Order: sequence, then structure tokens, then C-alpha cells
Amino acid sequence: MIRFAADQDVVAVFATFQGNVSSMTAKELRELMERIESWPQRAQEELADIALEIEAEFKRGAYRANPKELAGIDRGLKAAREGRFATDQDVEAVFARYRRA
Repeated sequence: MIRFAADQDVVAVFATFQGNVSSMTAKELRELMERIESWPQRAQEELADIALEIEAEFKRGAYRANPKELAGIDRGLKAAREGRFATDQDVEAVFARYRRA
């Protein structure tokens, strides 16, 4: 049985399983769900969000961005055309602000 630290990043956990899901049996998936119940609430919520997004993709087919998302994409493309990019220092400052100690 694979065990994860209670505070391990859910995305990392999901990525670990992503490559193995196709070979997982129904029993292994049920066992995984039981282990997930012992995760911190935040981790469970994050995994649920990921799973719901995957499920939504199956239900709706091709993703269609909403007007707000399209406007954000347009702003990003315009900024890229104008050569406006974050510096390495800008990016590091953002990561440092949100990185856990």
C-alpha cells in the first residue's frame, strides 16, 4: 500500500497516481478513497476540485472559456506581443510569498 504524508501536496499525489490509474483495479481505487478520508480537509477539498473538473470535462466535451476568461487570455496575449513579461525576480517574489516554510 502506498502512503503519503498528511501534508503532502495533493497535486503531487494526483500526478503520482495519474500514470497508474489505468492499471488500478476497482479494489485499489476503493482503498485509495478510504485513505483519502484520513487526509486533511484542505487536501480532500483540493482533490475533490480536481476530480470534479476532470468529470466536467468528460460531460461537456471541449472546454469553452467564459467571457471573463477570454478577456484574461486576450490581455495575456497582448502583454506577450508587447514583450511585457515578469522578471525572474518578480516570479520568485510571488513564489516566496505563497511558499510554505
